Amino acid sequence: MSGCASAEPFALQVLGDSMGPEFCEGSVVIVDPGAAVTNGAFVVAEHGDGVILRQLIIEEGQWSLNALKTGHPRIRIAGPGVIRGVVTQRAGRRRKERKNYL
Repeated sequence: MSGCASAEPFALQVLGDSMGPEFCEGSVVIVDPGAAVTNGAFVVAEHGDGVILRQLIIEEGQWSLNALKTGHPRIRIAGPGVIRGVVTQRAGRRRKERKNYL
């Protein structure tokens, strides 16, 4: 994710099926690093050697990243420091396939 100014929105292509059916493999999402991080938001966060798209869950002060598809473990995180941005839009080939999240 280098090459972008830290506050500028950027696009990423979804790899894998862990966030289906909302975000199918090959979908393109627009991520805003400056958007408010809230419970239930779809976020891009650092994980291992890369980044991961997940839904943020904040319960009783505990932060975690949750896949929409069953069979994928919930990932605990220390807080907002690993979050690189909030998904604001899913791009689609047709206008009806586009979806805004903010």
